[in-house]
Amino acid sequence: MRQQTRLVPGLLIATSQLTDPNFQRAVVLMVEHTSTGSMGLVLNRAAKLTLGEVASGQELELALGREKDRVHVGGPVEPQRGFVLHDDPSQPERHRVGPGLFLSLTLDALGPLLRRPEGQLRFCLGYAGWGPGQLEEEIASGAWLTGEVTAASAFHGEPDTLWETTLRGMGLEPGWLVPGGMAKC
Repeated sequence: MRQQTRLVPGLLIATSQLTDPNFQRAVVLMVEHTSTGSMGLVLNRAAKLTLGEVASGQELELALGREKDRVHVGGPVEPQRGFVLHDDPSQPERHRVGPGLFLSLTLDALGPLLRRPEGQLRFCLGYAGWGPGQLEEEIASGAWLTGEVTAASAFHGEPDTLWETTLRGMGLEPGWLVPGGMAKC
């Protein structure tokens, strides 16, 4: 009998078999997995937009030093919708994702979070979504590896190198993951 993998909280790490350009070399923070579907946020896709531009466009105050922080592309679904990953347990509108890791969805939450000069924050536009059973099928076919998430792994790491560093942190060499499952000798 195959053991069920706990996906939330956790990471999905794309393998080379996953050719969808939205998810090539993606590292996804899973925030929901139920019988009706799954939802996650891609952590390693930086947008051209900065937090300074988001704050200005929404007429929100921004703590000094955060204006050049990158916004992230959380996934291809609802790209106009914002999601804020943060470490503030005092935020009234929050969903606990894991230890020291919270998700907020409203402008009412975004304003106070942007004004905080301290603490961790990652603003994502859009999300990754799967229908009932779809993600389990993709995992079974070898499209995704699963891993553990910590607050540090969700907030730190450069988008360009997060896939490789996540794999190496799991004890895997990125070169081992080749299309078709066969390494060239």
